[in-house]
Amino acid sequence: QVQLVESGGGLVQAGGSLRLSCAASGSITSVNIMGWYRQAPGKQRELVASGSTGGPTTYADSVKGRFTISRDNAKNTVFLQMNSLRPEDTAVYYCHVHARTTWWSDYWGQGTQVTVSS
Repeated sequence: QVQLVESGGGLVQAGGSLRLSCAASGSITSVNIMGWYRQAPGKQRELVASGSTGGPTTYADSVKGRFTISRDNAKNTVFLQMNSLRPEDTAVYYCHVHARTTWWSDYWGQGTQVTVSS
């Protein structure tokens, strides 16, 4: 099994910054994709940023230039640095990992709330 532990959410004023972390643990033999999604109230879950091992990263247009995704592959950890936060960034942020134990599967974190006040 794989466990994802997220941290770093909270309340911040518009223009502020937050850094999210997600550490994957368990019987992992390989990790491919690591990324972040978010879901605002009444809206569908959407991709924020994601990248494959050794490959390019993808960002939602709404966060380009403000958010940066990074990884510590040795620790199976993914980060999301969020700068210049806006009230519309308010959502529950979910970590996503595509990893292999016995076979490849998708795993999700429990979600961390990010609230940006105006």
